[in-house]
This record gives sequence, C-alpha cells and structure tokens, in this order.
Amino acid sequence: MSVLSLRALNRALLHRQFLMERTGRTVPQVLGHLVAMQAQEPNWPYVGLWSRVDGFTQAQLSVLLEERTVVRSALLRSTQHLAVAGDFRRFRPLLQPVLDRTASTSYFRRVSGGLDTGDLTAAGARILAGRTLPRRELARLLALRYPGREGKILAGEVELRTPLVHTPETATWGRWGTRNAVSVTRAEAWLGAPMTPAPAQELVRRYLAAYGPAGVMDVQAWSGLTRLREVIHAMRGELRCYRDPEGRELYDLPFDRETAPELPDPGAPVPVRFLPAFDNLLLGHADRTRVISDADRRRVMPGAAMVLPTFLVDGFVHGSWSVRDGTLRLVPFRPLRAAERDAVAEEAERLLPFLGAANVVYG
Repeated sequence: MSVLSLRALNRALLHRQFLMERTGRTVPQVLGHLVAMQAQEPNWPYVGLWSRVDGFTQAQLSVLLEERTVVRSALLRSTQHLAVAGDFRRFRPLLQPVLDRTASTSYFRRVSGGLDTGDLTAAGARILAGRTLPRRELARLLALRYPGREGKILAGEVELRTPLVHTPETATWGRWGTRNAVSVTRAEAWLGAPMTPAPAQELVRRYLAAYGPAGVMDVQAWSGLTRLREVIHAMRGELRCYRDPEGRELYDLPFDRETAPELPDPGAPVPVRFLPAFDNLLLGHADRTRVISDADRRRVMPGAAMVLPTFLVDGFVHGSWSVRDGTLRLVPFRPLRAAERDAVAEEAERLLPFLGAANVVYG
C-alpha cells in the first residue's frame, strides 16, 4: 500500500471539501457532497458555504430552508446539522442508534429515569401532531404530562429520539449566538414523506467522497456510529487502500473524476480560508492532525463542547476569529510572515460584507 504523508492527506481533504478552490456547484449539491454541515448555531454553516461556494449569498440557503429542500435537525454525532431533505430522510434512521445512545446518558436519565421511553416519545408525538411548537412550549406541555420532572430535559430527549426539524424562523441567518426560542415540528409531516433508512455502506461511500482517504475510526468519529469495521472490511474489494504515516490503514473510493478524483499534489499551494465554528473539516476524523495540530486543537476546542471558528494558512489551522459589534477579530496562534499576513487580510476583507462587519483587527 502507498503511504500518504500528512500534507498529502491535508491536500486531499481540502480538495474534497472545496477549500482549495471555491466550487460552482449549487448549494444542494455541495450540501449533498458534504452529507451534512454542522449547525449548532444557525449562522455558522452559512460561513462554511461562503468559503466553499463561489458567489454564495445568505439568501441561497435561507430559501432552501424555507422551501424545505434543506432541513436543520439532530443528525451526525447527535448534534444539529443541515442536510438536504432526501439525505436526512435516509440517514437519520441509520444514525438513530447514535441519538438514542445520547438520550440514554445520565444527563437525560436523571430526569426521565423510571419513565417508559416509548411512552415519552409517544407523548411528544401526540403533542406535536399536526403542528409546530417552540421548544419551550413542548417542554412546558411535557412537564404537565410528567409532573415533577424538568420539561426542558424531557423535550431534549424527545428531540433526540424522534425525528424533529427546526423551522426556518430559527434555522436561517440571523443574530449571532445560540437562539433559545427554537421551534420544532415532526420531520415526516414537515417533509411530507416517510423516513427510509439507508444502508451503512452508502453512508461510508458518501463520507469517503468528502473526507477520504480515511480509516474506520475516522468514519466512526464523524458519524457517531460504532462497529463499522466489519462493514468497511466487507467493502475492501471496491476501495482503494493506503496507509498513513503511522501505518494505519486508510480507504478511499475507486477513482472517479467526480466523486473520487486523483489525489492532489501534496505541494500544491492553497489559499487562506476562514472556517466557521464547529466546521466538520475539524471534526470529521479521529486523527485531526491532517488539518490541525494537537496543540492548536486544545486552543480551538477548549471544552464545554465548543469548537471556535478558525482560519487556515497553507491548509492548516493557524488561528481563530470572532465577530462582534461590527469587528472581525483575528487571533493568530503563531507569527505570520508578511505574505501570509497580507493573504489573511485580503480574505478577511472579502468576508466582512458577508458578516455585516466593518473592520478587521488582530488580537
């Protein structure tokens, strides 16, 4: 097997993620290629698409959410993601064990312990039947149904165990930060079609198209699913195989100009790119050193499930950024050479109008 260097893996990932060059594909095509984009806070996937899609505007995604072509819901790793409706209908049932596992943790069981899980999810379904509710109202009604128990936690468990989607009012571009007034509705009613589970092999192929070459642990870290080794080993006959610098086996789709092109030159230059908080580029592998060093990872992921927005220089995380009160603030983790500083400033200036910001500062 060929051994792929860290830079080879980096360039392959950036190419598949449309970060070496912005793509002319449509937003649904890009979302479909990426399978889903993490959307813990609604604004962040908009920034991720701006960095990937040539000429992207907020309206392009907002219209898709309003038309129900794209939905926001709990999906990969039990976290909020945007996905094309058809993919959501197929992958949410496949990923349901991941969400059920999360719903069975002590955080939820300390409130719902002793309740029949089927009864709780059925109660949530009855409450939501034929209507959309703010999450706080769902919580209030569940608390009435189960006196003495915290409705907010019960509503969170129902949202994990039942396919619900966030309506456009709280899923589209708006103010920064977590939005507490989230409205939810049952996915099948919103989409007008039933859930139809996809086979695990389909999810693996889609992952490799956007994140490969990658190993078994990488697919599991990205999806939250476990026990995929047998699934992937059964697919070995259709996959290309490599090893990483540590000798771990990596897999990729067979060569195809569209879905699995030849790996780019490891020395290929790449532009500065700004990534949103929670971008799956940083979360899509168990070994994330192909895009972020272990030291920088501790800075970007400081705890409390936070993943800061970052910027890439030469394909690797070089710093974090934030936007507040009309100012885009850059925090490099290491000194920037003059040419790098100019490139970062140029990309930051291009980002300002999209963010509604007016100036860039360092520090």
